[in-house]
Order: sequence, then structure tokens, then C-alpha cells
Amino acid sequence: MAQAAPELISLPGIGTHNAATLLIVAGDNPRRLESEASFASLCGVSPIEASSGKVVRHRLNRGGNWEANRALYMVCLARMR
Repeated sequence: MAQAAPELISLPGIGTHNAATLLIVAGDNPRRLESEASFASLCGVSPIEASSGKVVRHRLNRGGNWEANRALYMVCLARMR
């Protein structure tokens, strides 16, 4: 893992397990990764419009890879500390 992406592991809050999960998701779907927005959609953390009528609101995408979603969540929690 340290040989595949040393710069990813060196970031604060990203351990080897979370880095491996994110690399596996990115490696399984290289054609779907055109931008940061497409990676967010792939991980299930992109906003989806949930508006009705005059109210404009958004919710998180419930699709995507749940393991990658959890890895990003754990990285966010570690960085918020």
C-alpha cells in the first residue's frame, strides 16, 4: 500500500485501510472518473436536487459504493478532530 500511493497515506486522517478502499474504488472504475464530481458520485457523497415547488434543497446521493462512502466519512471525522 505504501508503495502504491505514498502521498495518499501521508495526508492527515488517511490510514492504510481507508486509502486502500479509495484506491480500489478508483481502480475498478477508471472510465467513470473524469472529475472530482464524478468521484463524489461514485462514492455516494454528491448532492442531488430534492426540490419540490418553490423550495430549492439538496440531499446526499444514496447510491454509490458504501465502503468508499464510509472511508470518506472516517477521513472527515479524523480531520475534524
